[in-house]
Amino acid sequence: MTLMFPNGSRSFDEERQGVRFVAYDGMFEVPFLVEAAALSDGRSPGSEDSCLAAFDATRASIRTAALKIYKGRRAAIYVIGAADLP
Repeated sequence: MTLMFPNGSRSFDEERQGVRFVAYDGMFEVPFLVEAAALSDGRSPGSEDSCLAAFDATRASIRTAALKIYKGRRAAIYVIGAADLP
């Protein structure tokens, strides 16, 4: 199946230093984390607000990366790093 992104919500995960969001493969929830460093263009990770704003600004690229990383296999969480984003 193809990943769907019906829910635009995202949240900052302070412990893992990244932005979490979910996609769906049919009825299965597929969790993702975009590393804060990937959202800051290699600079030191910014604040929660700056990470969330950067996520919103690059949402299309993040979704494209999520599709490439997922490929139908199951994992507890899929991590998107700087190398995964264009």
